[in-house]
Amino acid sequence: MKRREFLKSAGIGTAAGAALLAAEAGAQSGGLPAVNWRMAASWPKSLDTLYGGADLISKRVAAATGGKFNIKVFAAGEIVGGLQVLDAVQNGTVECGHTATYYYFGKDPTFAFSCAIPFGLNARQQNAWMYHGGGLELMREFFKEYNIIQFPAGNTGCQMGGWFRKPINKVADLRGLKMRIGGTGGLPLTKLGVVPQQIAGGDIYPALEKGTVDAAEWVGPYDDEKLGFAKVAKYYYYPGWWEGGPELDLLVNIKAWESLPAEYKAILEAACAEANVWMVAKYDALNPDALKRLLASGVKLQPFSNEIMAACYKASAEVYDEFASKNPKFKKVYDSWKKFRNEQNQWFAVAESRFDNFMIAAERLTQRGASKKG
Repeated sequence: MKRREFLKSAGIGTAAGAALLAAEAGAQSGGLPAVNWRMAASWPKSLDTLYGGADLISKRVAAATGGKFNIKVFAAGEIVGGLQVLDAVQNGTVECGHTATYYYFGKDPTFAFSCAIPFGLNARQQNAWMYHGGGLELMREFFKEYNIIQFPAGNTGCQMGGWFRKPINKVADLRGLKMRIGGTGGLPLTKLGVVPQQIAGGDIYPALEKGTVDAAEWVGPYDDEKLGFAKVAKYYYYPGWWEGGPELDLLVNIKAWESLPAEYKAILEAACAEANVWMVAKYDALNPDALKRLLASGVKLQPFSNEIMAACYKASAEVYDEFASKNPKFKKVYDSWKKFRNEQNQWFAVAESRFDNFMIAAERLTQRGASKKG
């Protein structure tokens, strides 16, 4: 099937798809320049879904331009470390980078809204806020100060709560715990006595193995299995309340972006939108089997207790109020984001939650019935 016919039949017949088709036609007509970019990713190549999102963008852009616009992807550590991607894009060391912007909350906690903050939005709600709730406009206004324009380019869905060497049943069990945790998730935990540490993905296993940290979180079963955490910690907690729907972004240096022909801009933006859908779909498809394998290996799956969840929720609200009182940029985004989150939760409670909860209960009842007959 020809590419144009495939794109139309594959459901990309939206505004983004139309722009991609038109831009592709222009790019392949011979009138557009050759452009070569470098993309620094925050991920090792072994994580084929996170790194795969960056790679997908590169491949789509090259294919849609007949090889005229090429973006070479570099894994974490090949040009800069996994936590230095934003600096590399801001300074023009690379033209673009694929990363989780909550890594940079130490510069300004406002960065985290473009990824996830504790007790925030799920993946669908994050997309809704970004594309139709004013989030993209607010965040691009913020990123402009760092010489960057950002594009949603991936999401993991709700993450797991991480791997612990010992059971964590009550708030008192958290005191003194050294935990690898990304982004702003460590801030409310600090109030509860945890010592948070931000460590890039490829460095987490040795830290957990050597006892540098007592617990560590990453993404979910598919990636966590690849990184081997079950070998050194057996208690696997859920949910990752600090990452209900973390967005991954393509950060682009503004000067590099503005130098692109309009056709290439349309193609790059459409490729990011595809990666945004592709990534969460892959995780949703692969996490169930990975979790089954982990449980079969002896992993103990545990929910965080209501006591811990309630304490973390309260501490998170305190953190946000503290930031908002001192940081006008954070407050501007937070006020919009919080209103949107509250309205989304009310809506999801009507249809989504009722449907999901019934389906889960019905499936469990069916399974019990089948086991009794067996």
